[in-house]
Amino acid sequence: MTVLSVENLTVAIDDAKGAEVVRGISLEIAAGETVCLVGESGSGKSVTSLAAMGLLPKGSLKTTSGRILLDGEDLLTLRPNELRERRATRMSMIFQEPMTALNPVMKVGDQILEVLTAHTRMPSSEAEAKVTDILGQVGLPDIERMASSYPHQLSGGQRQRIMIAMALVLEPRLLIADEPTTALDVTTQKQILKLIKDLQTGHGTAVLFITHDMGVVAEIADRVYVMNQGALVEDGPVRDVMSNPTKDYTRKLLSSVPSLDPRAPRPPRSKKPTLVVSDLNKVYGGGGFLKRGAETHAVKDVSLELMSGRTLGVVGESGSGKSTLARCVMRMIDITSGGVKIGGQEIGQFGRRAMHPYRKRLQMVFQDPYRSLNPRLTVEQSIVEGPVNYGMPRKEARAKAAELLDLVGLPTNALGRYPHMFSGGQRQRIAVARALAMEPELLVADEAVSALDVSVQAQVLDLLDEIQDRTGIAILFITHDLRVAAQVCDEVAVMHRGRVVEMGTTRDVLGNPQHEYTQSLLAAAPGRDWDFANFRPVAA
Repeated sequence: MTVLSVENLTVAIDDAKGAEVVRGISLEIAAGETVCLVGESGSGKSVTSLAAMGLLPKGSLKTTSGRILLDGEDLLTLRPNELRERRATRMSMIFQEPMTALNPVMKVGDQILEVLTAHTRMPSSEAEAKVTDILGQVGLPDIERMASSYPHQLSGGQRQRIMIAMALVLEPRLLIADEPTTALDVTTQKQILKLIKDLQTGHGTAVLFITHDMGVVAEIADRVYVMNQGALVEDGPVRDVMSNPTKDYTRKLLSSVPSLDPRAPRPPRSKKPTLVVSDLNKVYGGGGFLKRGAETHAVKDVSLELMSGRTLGVVGESGSGKSTLARCVMRMIDITSGGVKIGGQEIGQFGRRAMHPYRKRLQMVFQDPYRSLNPRLTVEQSIVEGPVNYGMPRKEARAKAAELLDLVGLPTNALGRYPHMFSGGQRQRIAVARALAMEPELLVADEAVSALDVSVQAQVLDLLDEIQDRTGIAILFITHDLRVAAQVCDEVAVMHRGRVVEMGTTRDVLGNPQHEYTQSLLAAAPGRDWDFANFRPVAA
């Protein structure tokens, strides 16, 4: 039985020109079926889902034609109050970032309870029992403590489970999931995907899953629709589309997925290491004056070396200590004990003033290209700021900025533009150019491509590879994506609960993992049984 039927849907910008951002979309989802809607950023995936939910931003976007049928009822003909009632009882949505969807000053149990009290006449005791039941169904431990926690007290995976609980507590006919696992590590991602599938089986829910991750598509989809620039270009059963794509765009998406087959290590440019980390420890907490609190040992006895011209990947789940290690190396936070050497110089215990001369030798590219650039500065101002602060004449710095834009594949006329005028991939290129302006010996990339879709991700990774070949820079690459690590890293260190549990060449660690934790990470990688570049299962 068809639950959702979208017929010839067109969405346009709500202004005099009325440019169409979604054109003539048609798709269907049956009860108990998972349909994936895939495509690059800007393809129209999320706009389609927001139109289905009746959540298009007023004054910005409007539906100009088509029908959206939920169990045969056209949602586009409903009054606002009727549509709100349908959203509450018959369709729900899970958003990509739970921290923006949850109320930060309200306990999560109360937020789920609020859904029940607002949309049902269920007695309070029955509603509270229902909240406990749904929290159990989504696999949260210590349900009583979870229900009484605030969003910031939970991990990313736990927050996403709370969002799923809120979406499913009224047992909707349709569940729309918009990139719900993009920012999660592979093991948490696997748990969330299994959870959605199990709950779907139990409730017979139709699921529209929006993603740019083809590994996730291979793992969960029954059918797939491929979007490009607001239009559907291909659709069909998932195995048919992935093994025999008929459109160039679909083939491009699939071939952009990094392979899990590890790269061979490259020779170092020098015999002396650029980065040496020795017995590094970082402990948080412990209380203050007259008060003792619990300690969190975020990084435990970590030692590693990184040579120039090579990339060392640090992989592991959220909370494993990856980003804390990166911030210790960058001296963004103080080290509890141990050492950090850059080019043979010990900087581990330097204070802020003593670090100033060394800051230019190590630079960082952050995860979110939308937050890492100052929106009030032009591209040129962002790039020249560092070199000018370290004494470079402004004219020379401006010439250098133009060279760097060319190096990262952007036109020099972008210098006078502001960050909001660029796509996410272009912003990340600008962030790379800004970091390289200081001519660092070490570049720390902290989840630098995790927020990008696969084709843009491939472009940024190729860019880093090309820059490294040209300059011989050493790169410390923090990631939870094993596919990316396999393709860009010469060596890999696997972190678990603050410790490095396995380290060696990428080919050895990911090709023949010895530690059970590394084995579990690889086993959890979505689409691990599929050779995307050759459009076939690995076993074929």
